Order: sequence, then structure tokens, then C-alpha cells
Amino acid sequence: MSFRIAFVGEALIDFTAMAGSGLQFQGHVGGALLNGAVAAVRLGQAVGYLTQLSTDLFGERLLAHLQANGIATDLVLRSAAPSTLAFVERTAQTNRYAFYMQGTADTLWAPDPLPQLPDGCRWLHYGSNLLTREPSGQRVLDFVRAQRGRVLRVFDPNARPSLIEDLAAWRARCEECVAECELLKLSDEDCALLRPGQPLDDAAQAWLQAGPRAVLITRGGDGATLYRPGHAPLAVRPPPVQVVDTIGAGDTFGAGLSVALLGQGVQDADALAALATEAWSQVLRFAATAAALNCAREGADPPRRMAVEALQHQALIG
Repeated sequence: MSFRIAFVGEALIDFTAMAGSGLQFQGHVGGALLNGAVAAVRLGQAVGYLTQLSTDLFGERLLAHLQANGIATDLVLRSAAPSTLAFVERTAQTNRYAFYMQGTADTLWAPDPLPQLPDGCRWLHYGSNLLTREPSGQRVLDFVRAQRGRVLRVFDPNARPSLIEDLAAWRARCEECVAECELLKLSDEDCALLRPGQPLDDAAQAWLQAGPRAVLITRGGDGATLYRPGHAPLAVRPPPVQVVDTIGAGDTFGAGLSVALLGQGVQDADALAALATEAWSQVLRFAATAAALNCAREGADPPRRMAVEALQHQALIG
């Protein structure tokens, strides 16, 4: 077992339908962290996934998808509990979700003892749905805390409001997660839920005081902004593409960050804090290009590294 980037999170089947199509749904493998893991391995890094999969037919499909994409599954647990299912309705403005995850295999993830990441692992991504349920929410946080000083940790709340049963408790859990991470990546929609009414710049500065070495706020097609202590905000816009679907775009952006940061030699917190602005610009352009290409295809279908580099080259000569 050897990989450079680990993801711990949900694994589910998305059933998607276009608005007005009635009850006609198409099933896709999904889950924010799982999408991110697929993106990271397609972008050229060795990746491992941590979750608990059902032994039902959906769990078998999920395991096969991970393995088909070359993702290490040595730390995946199995359970007789059912798989999480999500139904997604796409509209012109956004995606609407309905989750079925009561007592499902991934939400019951509670390994004891905690799993051990391989020595070569340098980055860990966490967040999203498992934080809204127990025992998975507390156990994910326990696992992340156990990695302090061993790996660089990326937290993405990736909020799904329909899953949040107690908003105050969810906010408190997210603040605990923020305090643990070295890199905080979140959307403007996440910010509105966590700190309603607070300007994005002010929210980012407040989070920098809580522990992260860097904060990235994404704004969909308007790009993303990086915040670091002692530096002016650094913005990036995605390259223009014909948008087909936005599912998985944020997950791909997050994966692109850790892949590109590893490419810059960032393997510890000091290197992350010391990274030059020009190097950060390259990292952000890579992540934004990967996310844009994901949007050019239906469903969460992250691009290969070759496609990202080709579009970046085209932008340079165009």
C-alpha cells in the first residue's frame, strides 16, 4: 500500500435527472471526496481512499469504480448496512439534492483502532457529508487530529443544506475541522452557511486566525481567491468552456490543489506557508483548468492531466 494523497469521506450513488423529466433517473458513482480522489489520480498522483462500503450491489459498484480508477482500497471497510443514495435534480441555476443516508455503511464508519496512512502519504482531504452524521462525523475528526504534523490536511465543508439537521452543531463541527487543517477550501455558498452576512474577505481573514496556513474561497464560474497571512488576496478565473454540468467541479478543484502543490514540492506546513506567489498562481491555474474541464462533461467526470496541460498550453498561445 503506497499513495501520496488520501481522501476520507462518503461513497454513494447519485441518481440524476434533468428538471421536468419526471422520475427518469440515471445512476452515477458519487460523493464529494470520492470524486476528488478520482480527480487526483487522473491528474497524476497516487491516491488512497478511506470509507466504509456496503456489501450490497451499489457497494460493489463503488468498490469496482475506485479500483478501475487505480485508487488504493486497502483501507476501505465493508459493512452489511445499505449504501447511501442521492437523487439530484439539475436546474439552470443549481443542483437540488435528496439524500437517503440513515444508517448507511459510510455514515457508520468508525474504525477502532484508527487506520494508519502509509509513510509516503503527504496530503489528506476531508469534509462533506460524513460530518453531518454519527458515528462517522466524530471519527473522521479523530482521524484528522491523529494526522497532525504527519500530513497536510485539506478541509472542504462542501455543505448540503438538506443534510444539516442541527445548523449550530454543524457550524461548531466545521470550526473544529477548520482548526485542524493547513489548507481550507470552501465555496461562497459554504461561507454563507457558516458565517451568514459576513463579507468573504472578512470570513477568510477570521479563518486564517484559527489555524489554516491558507484559505481558498471558490465562486463557481467567477473563479477563486486565495488568502494568506501577510499577502494580498490572489484571484484566478477559470478558462472559458462550454458548461454541460457543474457536478464535481469543486471536488476536482480541490484535488487539483493538492496535486499541483505536490508538484511544487509542498510536503509540509512550512513549505505551504513559504510558497511564493508565482508558484501559487501556477497551482491555482492548474486547479481551475481541471475544474473547468470537468464542467464540460456530464456528471462528475474529472479530466486527465494531459487534457489539463493541453488547455493551459492553448491558453498561453491563444
